[in-house]
Amino acid sequence: MKKEIYIINGPNLNLLGKREPEIYGTQSFEAYFSELQLHFEKQTTLHYFQSNHEGALIDKLQEIGFSEQNGIILNAGGYTHTSIALADCISAITSPVIEVHISDIKKRESFRHHSYLEDVCYASIMGQGLKGYQMAIDVLLLA
Repeated sequence: MKKEIYIINGPNLNLLGKREPEIYGTQSFEAYFSELQLHFEKQTTLHYFQSNHEGALIDKLQEIGFSEQNGIILNAGGYTHTSIALADCISAITSPVIEVHISDIKKRESFRHHSYLEDVCYASIMGQGLKGYQMAIDVLLLA
């Protein structure tokens, strides 16, 4: 049975391709996700969920986070720096979660340097652009 990998993007990531292209690039996530699906179609089934609402992200993590067959990639956006509730949720579920950030949050504004999620995630990938999602899938396929 193929591993199911869920990519969950948080607030404002629906604006990729439009938002601050000098930081986030010009490609929409939907276009990139299609490329990922083609690249990994033989190894895994990919799913995508995006919400600007913290509670919806937590609901999704709880819904999918208790299966040995699932792996989760989470870019929590701004909630990375504020959400103890997301950190608590990740601690509670059993599926491995990899934190991904398109930019290197440690090299940006000081308020972005701290991640409440980093210590409760299986791994963190930052500053690799959209390629960070592919790197996270590679890690999850080996987990």
